[in-house]
Amino acid sequence: MPIDVVFVEPCFPVNQREFVRALHAVGARVTGIGERPKGSLDPELRSWLTHYEEIPNVTSEAALERAVRLVQSKVQIDRLEATIEAHVMAAAKVREKCGIPGTTVKTTYLCRDKPTMKEVLRQAGVPCAQSIGSSSVDEIRAFAEHVGYPLIIKPRDAAGASGTQRIESPAGLAQALAEFKVDKGASVAVEEFIEGHEGFWDTLTVGGKVIHEWVCHYYPNVLDAMRHRWISPQFICTNRIDAVPGYLDIKEMGRKVLGALEIDTSATHMEGFYGPKGLKFSEIGCRPPGVRAWDLYAAGNDVDIYREWAMCVVHGRPSQRLSRRFSAGIIALRPDRDGRIAGYEGVQAIERAYGQWIIDMHLPAVGTPTQPVEAGYMANAWMRLKHPDYDELRRMMDDVGETVKVRAR
Repeated sequence: MPIDVVFVEPCFPVNQREFVRALHAVGARVTGIGERPKGSLDPELRSWLTHYEEIPNVTSEAALERAVRLVQSKVQIDRLEATIEAHVMAAAKVREKCGIPGTTVKTTYLCRDKPTMKEVLRQAGVPCAQSIGSSSVDEIRAFAEHVGYPLIIKPRDAAGASGTQRIESPAGLAQALAEFKVDKGASVAVEEFIEGHEGFWDTLTVGGKVIHEWVCHYYPNVLDAMRHRWISPQFICTNRIDAVPGYLDIKEMGRKVLGALEIDTSATHMEGFYGPKGLKFSEIGCRPPGVRAWDLYAAGNDVDIYREWAMCVVHGRPSQRLSRRFSAGIIALRPDRDGRIAGYEGVQAIERAYGQWIIDMHLPAVGTPTQPVEAGYMANAWMRLKHPDYDELRRMMDDVGETVKVRAR
């Protein structure tokens, strides 16, 4: 019997279509629910969908539930999947209301509310930064006095570094609390700042068991990368995850996190730090990573990662082994000022030097408006490379950052 899967928002961002393609490829009948008119879907995407429902807002629980119940009146829905952070809670609530298997509201909440997440994990023995979630200015000030500066402040349900600030002093804290409107009742997450190297551990899991896993490293850490224009930040997926004993600690910690948060069959994205205080958990999302990191996993492992996800969702098993043949990474190339792209320098030199190792690149056309530094790794120009040797890939990517210049006017 074919499996019927509802997939939330198959159109945006652009790689969402890959999840639909993969579900269709492994034999699922796919119903898409999205915000774009059906007539705007291209023929290829429409060919992968059995049915499509347009709703005004896929984050609206009521609108999503109406669409799902309409589909349920015609077929039995076996899975309801959402892969974007902003969509996962509405999907979880509708999933439970409609009796569809998948990630629960409890697990989704724990993966979105940072202070509650850390409290549960501390009880499970996972090392975390000291933290508090509060809407009380006095309570947050008392926490800051106890823990000391610097601190990290962020929205309780932030994805990655979105909205995150590093606070250096009581004056900085007062300004941040005003910006977050804590004095008006808004609740925020405040954490001890953890010194150390930052990276992430991603998985595909089935029934809480890790089927595939990857480890990536940030250079430099995300907050530094999002603050300074002169930095060309990178992250690299290592192909040494099974060869270097040091990765055993993050694998062990990650599995403990999956169990404590009752993550069942899902993609996951877990951030952490390693420094003077040892390995520390930062946060986890019950969804794929952003910045198209899965493209790097595919290029480095000779695998269709979207198909592997679909196999886990539909059939409860993988279809391929990861080759670990290459490390693969992305480097962001920032314009030298805000304005419009005026041109590029050094691209041809890099192509001559590393052409066989370049996966792809994005160089916005001359005249394109620049995006702010804090907009992320793929906001402006970028280049992605792979190499069998991790250290050589790091050297190559550093060379790209020093050689390629993005000029704006």
